[in-house]
Amino acid sequence: MKILISDNLDPQCVEILTRDGFEVENRPGIAPAELRATISAFDALLVRSATKVTADVIAAGANLKIVGRAGTGVDNIDVPAATRRGVVVMNTPGGNTVSAAEHTMSMMLSLARNIPQAHASLTGGAWDRKSFTGTEVFEKTVGVVGLGKIGREVAARCMGLGMTVVGYDPVLGAEASSRLGIEPVALDELYRRADFITVHTPLTPETTGLLNDAAFQKCKKGVRVVNCARGGIIDEAALLRALKSGHVAGAALDVFTAEPPTGNPLVGHPKVIVTPHLGASTEEAQEKVAIQIAHAVGDALRGRGYAGVVNSSALNLTLQGDVRPYVILAERLGSAAAQLARGKVKKVTIGIAGDQIAASAEVLKAGVLKGVLSHAVPDPVNIVNAPFLAQELGLSVGVRQDSAQEDFPVRLSVGYETDQDSHELSGVVFGLSATRLIGLDQYRLNVNPEGFLLIYKNLDRPGMLASVGGILAQHGVNIAAVSLGRESAGGMALTVMNLDSAPDAACLSILSQVDGVSSLRVVSLD
Repeated sequence: MKILISDNLDPQCVEILTRDGFEVENRPGIAPAELRATISAFDALLVRSATKVTADVIAAGANLKIVGRAGTGVDNIDVPAATRRGVVVMNTPGGNTVSAAEHTMSMMLSLARNIPQAHASLTGGAWDRKSFTGTEVFEKTVGVVGLGKIGREVAARCMGLGMTVVGYDPVLGAEASSRLGIEPVALDELYRRADFITVHTPLTPETTGLLNDAAFQKCKKGVRVVNCARGGIIDEAALLRALKSGHVAGAALDVFTAEPPTGNPLVGHPKVIVTPHLGASTEEAQEKVAIQIAHAVGDALRGRGYAGVVNSSALNLTLQGDVRPYVILAERLGSAAAQLARGKVKKVTIGIAGDQIAASAEVLKAGVLKGVLSHAVPDPVNIVNAPFLAQELGLSVGVRQDSAQEDFPVRLSVGYETDQDSHELSGVVFGLSATRLIGLDQYRLNVNPEGFLLIYKNLDRPGMLASVGGILAQHGVNIAAVSLGRESAGGMALTVMNLDSAPDAACLSILSQVDGVSSLRVVSLD
C-alpha cells in the first residue's frame, strides 16, 4: 500500500510507516493540480494544514481509504465529501494539548504584564516604565470555559500560579470538576467572578459568539480575555466595543474569525496582543502529532484498529450492514438530544427494543454518546472514544431493554436528564436504511432526522402552521416536510419541520413571539 505525505511532517513519520512496510512518497508543497492528478495511486494521504483536501481531491482518489491530519483541526479537509466516499478522516487530538495549554498561559501572563507592548516600546527607543504597569495573576480568579483536555491543562497551570479556578462545561460533572480542583459554576457566575476568562470550547452554533455584548456586560469591569481555541467563539465586534468602553481591560488572541485577520481592527489595538495561530506550533507538538498519525494510519490500513477517527460515519462502514443504519440513528438521536437539552446533561439512558439490535447494545450506546458529546467537548468524538470520554466526564449512562411494540418491534430510544429538564426521543429504521424519529416524549411523529429541524410546541388551533410558515417564507426559509403530534384536540401540540436552511436569529426571534408558540428550538443533523 502507498501513502502520500503532502505537507512538512517530522521525519519520524516516514520512518515509522516505512518500517511498517508501506511505500511512502514525501512530497511537501505538492501543487493542487498535481495532487488531484496523482492521488488515485495512493491508499492514504497525510497532511498538516497547508494542503486543501477538497471534494475534487477525494473524488480523484480512486484507491483512497484514509486522510490523516497531523494535528487537531480538520478545516482544510472536506469531511462530508470524505464520508460520502467512505474515506476515513483521522487526526491527533491529544498531540498538541500541552503546547496549546502553555501558549494560553504565555498569552495570559503577557496580557497581565503588557510584555509585547513594553517590548515594542523599548525596541522603538523609548524607556517608558509607567505606561506598562501590569497586574499580578496570583490570587486572581480565572474562568475556564470548556474543560476538555486543553482546558483542564490550563486550569492545572493556573492553580500552580496561585489562582482560583472556576470552570464551566456543559457535560463535565460537578464531582469530576471538583476532583480536579476546579470550582464548577454556571456561565453567568463565571462571567461575574472572573478576572481572566479563557475559552477552550469547540466552535459550534452554540458557542459561536459566546462572548458577546450581553456576556461582557455580565463580566466585572477590567476583565481580561484569552482565546487560543477557535476564532468566532468571541464576537470580535463586541470585544472591540468592550475594549473601547474600558469594560474589558485587554485581550490576547491566537485565533480569529477570518485567518489571516486582514484589516481586523483588533490587530494593532493597544490593549490587544496577538499571535498567528501558534497554539500547536512547538517542536515537541509537531513531533508528537507526526508520530501519532503515522501509527494511527498504519494501524487502520493494516486492520489493527482505529484511533482519532473524525468522521465515525465512515468508520461505520466497517460494521455489519443490518446494524449500520441503527448506529446512524443512534448518533442522530444523541445529537438531537444534546441540542434540545437545556442546562448541563447529567444522565443519558438508552432504550433498546428488538433482538435484531440487542446484541449490538455497546456500539449503539457508543453511537448515542458520540452524538451527545460532539456538541459538548472540543476534542473530536467517534464511536471508538465516546464511551471513554463519557466516563472521563462523569456522565451517567444507562442501557435498558425495552419490550417490543406491535407497530415498532425494533426501536431505539434516548432519554436525557439535565439540571433543568428531561426528555426522551425514539426512532426506528424503515426498510434497509431509512431512519425516522417517531417520538418525542408523549408525542408521536414521523420525521426524517436529517438536515435542519425546527421543533416547537403550539396550541392546537387553526392557523398556527400558516403563521409559522408565513414567517419562514418571509425570511427565505423553505419547508421540506412537516410532522405534527398532539395530546388531544385543542390541547398542546408538537410540530417538527424539516427545513432546507437554518433560520437566522431575526427569524427565530419573530417566531418565538407568535401567540401560542413555545419551546422553539433548531436542531442541525448531519
